[in-house]
Amino acid sequence: MNTWSTQHSFTPLALTSTDSLPDLAMINLNDWGMVTLVGPDSKSYLQGQLTCDVVSLTADKSTFAGHCDAKGKLRTILRVFHYQNGYGLLQRQSVMATQLPELKKYAVFSKTEITQTTAVILGLAGAQAQATIDHHFSGDADVRYNDTATVVKVDNARWLIITTAEQADSVITTLAPAATLTTTELWNLYDIQAAMPRIDSATELEFIPQAVNLQAVDGISFKKGCYTGQETVARAKYRGINKRAMYIVAGASTQCPQPGDGLERSVGENWRKGGTVICGYHYSDNHALALVVLPNDLDADSQFRFATAPDALWHKLDLPYDVNAE
Repeated sequence: MNTWSTQHSFTPLALTSTDSLPDLAMINLNDWGMVTLVGPDSKSYLQGQLTCDVVSLTADKSTFAGHCDAKGKLRTILRVFHYQNGYGLLQRQSVMATQLPELKKYAVFSKTEITQTTAVILGLAGAQAQATIDHHFSGDADVRYNDTATVVKVDNARWLIITTAEQADSVITTLAPAATLTTTELWNLYDIQAAMPRIDSATELEFIPQAVNLQAVDGISFKKGCYTGQETVARAKYRGINKRAMYIVAGASTQCPQPGDGLERSVGENWRKGGTVICGYHYSDNHALALVVLPNDLDADSQFRFATAPDALWHKLDLPYDVNAE
């Protein structure tokens, strides 16, 4: 039996809202999973399924992508990259059981094998993450590999590590022996601060890609041609039908906001349904952050609250990118 996860103690960090993040943290991303596509038709098959341009994706890069239903509603958001002899697709484990059969639905007509892997997925984060990867993996590409792992750059402070259960102990011990070992909550914090979209089971088939800012993180190609849901996505861009966007909000809370939770917004002296939580993080000093899909025409000083804690007011923070970027 593989015991890498018990040989190493991954424990939650009790961070306050004023604490600095660890210089180097190894994170057990057991709530993320990977699907692989192998076969000569894999590229063309994905090109007709995802919002990104798979054809132009080079072996040294990764990209965000959405997988939609025919109405343009997101089943999932993926990180796509070349992996071994095909493609790797990283997504939330919570959508795997419903999304994967849909991805496979038309594969019978193509020469591609679609498989949910048993890969171990880890995250390396912090100010020393880039130097650590550079020391152990040659080259300067955003996707690299050696005999034990494939690594994929997320941003200047984070890398994903994909390995096997047999190799995981060696990867952790060799790559970052002095790193803080922690749980997925720290990765959630990084994702919120970077406003990186995701879809969990609680938000599956709720939003079109632009409602979670997928276009702002280069996850949509408007030039690639047809794919499932493309008509809705294009109409949202060229006819302006999308009325929502994803924002970072902050406030006092005694618990962590969960995907699918509803946030109310102030309208004069009244409160109305405002938005839906995508991801949340709770600090140990009872402050919290969340990614929330909200109307995209709100005033800058709009206030928000959760119905379960009506006295705690929340507010928007600045996004790290231009939500209207092409």
